[in-house]
Amino acid sequence: MKTALVWFKTDLRLHDNETLSKAIAQSEFIIPFYCFDESHFTTTDFGFKKTGSFRAQFLLESLIDLDASLRAIGSGLIVLKGKPEIEIPKLVQRFKASKVFAKKEVCYEEKQTELLVQAELFKVRCELQTFSTSTLYHAEDLPFSIKDIPDVFTNFRKKTEKDAMIRNAFVAPTQIKSLEIEPVDLPSLEVLDLEFTTIDKRAAIHFKGGESEAIKRLNHYFFESKCISNYKETRNGLVGADYSSKFSAWLAMGCISPRFIYQELKKYETKYEENESTYWLVFELLWRDYFRFMMKKYNIKFFQQAGIQDKGITVNKHNRKQLQEWIDGQTGVDFVDANMLELKLTGFMSNRGRQNVASYLCNDLKLDWRYGAAYFEEQLIDYDVSNNWGNWAYLAGVGNDPRGNLYFNIEKQANDYDKNKVYRNLWLDD
Repeated sequence: MKTALVWFKTDLRLHDNETLSKAIAQSEFIIPFYCFDESHFTTTDFGFKKTGSFRAQFLLESLIDLDASLRAIGSGLIVLKGKPEIEIPKLVQRFKASKVFAKKEVCYEEKQTELLVQAELFKVRCELQTFSTSTLYHAEDLPFSIKDIPDVFTNFRKKTEKDAMIRNAFVAPTQIKSLEIEPVDLPSLEVLDLEFTTIDKRAAIHFKGGESEAIKRLNHYFFESKCISNYKETRNGLVGADYSSKFSAWLAMGCISPRFIYQELKKYETKYEENESTYWLVFELLWRDYFRFMMKKYNIKFFQQAGIQDKGITVNKHNRKQLQEWIDGQTGVDFVDANMLELKLTGFMSNRGRQNVASYLCNDLKLDWRYGAAYFEEQLIDYDVSNNWGNWAYLAGVGNDPRGNLYFNIEKQANDYDKNKVYRNLWLDD
């Protein structure tokens, strides 16, 4: 009796889930599980929690949705809590499993955990099999090896678009043979050492976790509103749900995959129109891929002050007061403050806002950029390791930007993107 465990991580979906599809194909019985890794709920060296309340709530919603989807096709979700390298071998022995199927990791801490789990599984004669499930282009299909990926995005994009193909998305399974799985037992926010925080009613969008919600959002943005046809013109907006796709939170948690989005986009283009805006969404998904591949190439360097360029940068002595004013939206620079309040009160901020507040922290306050990245890690619902640290390194001038320091003239940006102060008034008026 071949029993396999499927370890769900940031791939909380049935559609386009190679890990799940391969496990079903190679096994008689499947036991899906999720592990609340205790290290994800600690406080970092920068003084911020690795997972804040907004994202934890989104995660819990995503797991409830995943469990419901699994039960609808004959299975369910077991939830573990603790150290994966301790808890997973126990589950293996309980079900006499011979294999654990999981998503392949590329970032430093996640990779270390994967290696620890693999070593402990070896001791109980169980194999760990991993699959790349997070990117639009599969790493094996790139026109260069990981170590030879260009350090400039444009060079990567042009060659990849020209010489690589995007694989078809995996079809969601309609049936899973499982042993009996008890009702899902999720930890509360309190157990995770977090407090429930209500999202401010001014939020651009109220994110709700889960694959069902991700697909609902995609259908709204593509087929119902056709907002995708104007994406390139509106994507630098600041107010409202539809100036951008807002797929980021579901992508980060893996409630939806880039390939599934691409597949649906192609259907939209066939039915309605293909234009610069529909292409631009693929362009943004490529940036996502790029930071993940860069993380694989440079590993721990993305978390060091000198970044991937080993570049000495001028940083002021750590000033906790200035950092706190930045966090609380009390810098006195209205555009920065409005964006930081939105982040603090909702767990989200526009792409335009992120670039400006990061530039302000790095170039105006001259604080260590890693404190900004670590605060985003705690606060963002759509936190993704590669994207977050890759983008912060880029803005700090130690990442993939060939131009060096990227300085934003914040007053000009505010006038360009919030000319009538609609956004600033929304967040700064009590």
